[in-house]
Amino acid sequence: MRYTWVLFIVPLVTQAQERPSTMVSNVAFDKTIRSYLDFSVPVISCDDLEGMKDQVLILDTRTHEEFEVSHIPGARFAGFDSFDEELLSSVAKDQKIIVYCSIGYRSEKIAERIQSMGYDVANLYGSIFEWVNQDKPIVDSSGNKTDKLHTYNRKWSRWVEPNSVQKIW
Repeated sequence: MRYTWVLFIVPLVTQAQERPSTMVSNVAFDKTIRSYLDFSVPVISCDDLEGMKDQVLILDTRTHEEFEVSHIPGARFAGFDSFDEELLSSVAKDQKIIVYCSIGYRSEKIAERIQSMGYDVANLYGSIFEWVNQDKPIVDSSGNKTDKLHTYNRKWSRWVEPNSVQKIW
């Protein structure tokens, strides 16, 4: 009597998202982003956000000072150190939420908290720096288009490429 063994290989399923193929054109910036992120929540590209920004809640997790200089149109200030879960008390659990900061580290930490609250959340890969690098618009505290971007400090400002952007820290 002969036996035939069949081996089934089942991929291991984890909560962490697989690292995405590159979503930024600057290889060094991409490497820096990857070194800071745990990929503990899904990520979304700037192009994907641009295509759905009217259907999602966009939260800026930078400091209030950074937000006041400029932010992605339609974004609401959420903060990082000052983040309060009450901000989401009137938001439906099935509302898609996109978070961002400068490169994605702070927003990933806030996204983890939001995800643990039961919301559908994603982190903008490359965050506002990549948004600006792709020539997408930013607005000031009055909602007017601006060329000013708070880049946190001189060290981090090197990841913002367009010369048309006025870097502030």
